[in-house]
Amino acid sequence: MSSSTERRTDGRGRTTGSVLSGLAVAVGCVLFLGGFVWAALIYRPYTVPTDSMTPTIAVGARVLAEKVDGSEIRRGDIVVFKDSTWGDLPMVKRVVGVGGDKVACCTEQGRLTINGTPVEEPYLQGSGPASPIGFKATVPRGQLFLLGDHRSDSLDSRVHLTDGDHGSVPRSAVNARVDARAWPLGSVGVMQRPAAFSALPGGTSQPGPVQPIALAVVAGAVLILVGAAHGPLARRKARKRA
Repeated sequence: MSSSTERRTDGRGRTTGSVLSGLAVAVGCVLFLGGFVWAALIYRPYTVPTDSMTPTIAVGARVLAEKVDGSEIRRGDIVVFKDSTWGDLPMVKRVVGVGGDKVACCTEQGRLTINGTPVEEPYLQGSGPASPIGFKATVPRGQLFLLGDHRSDSLDSRVHLTDGDHGSVPRSAVNARVDARAWPLGSVGVMQRPAAFSALPGGTSQPGPVQPIALAVVAGAVLILVGAAHGPLARRKARKRA
């Protein structure tokens, strides 16, 4: 009698386990595929062609950039833009000034100033001044002033100071805002908003949903693996009991 009861219990246990494993795989597929679809709708991959953004983004690195309207861009954002004055290819630079700002460099301590306020820029390449050459510019309304993080090797707004817009580009030229590094694997990470810019009027932008998307993809992959492993493990356990 007890042997028969034990077999029924084992049978129910295996059935329940199979249902749960199937449910885990189903939920995992939804999360995994849903995460990729979500990312495809919001983000675009870009390859950075030069080292003008090192050490933040190395040459040849792949980044994920959120498709946003130029009106959403704030100081400190790293953007992908295209402007005919700068060339025919998409470029990646950091926004340091917005319409109405007076951007200048450098103070006695070698810092960039925005409307007279010195800005701490820990992301810069090297320990020298914020720019090897001094400059001043007033950013027109609706425009953005852009610099690379590798200031001694970046063709940016400083090169175009004599243009009609004082080296700036229109907000409409922005295609996307960089939210994360995706490649190489050792550099994968989310872009942090610079603290120095958050203290200025207008603050900094809010990060896109790259972290919840990554969490959904990873959680989905784990559930799929766990659910798929249940069957072989259960059969192996049954053979040992037999």
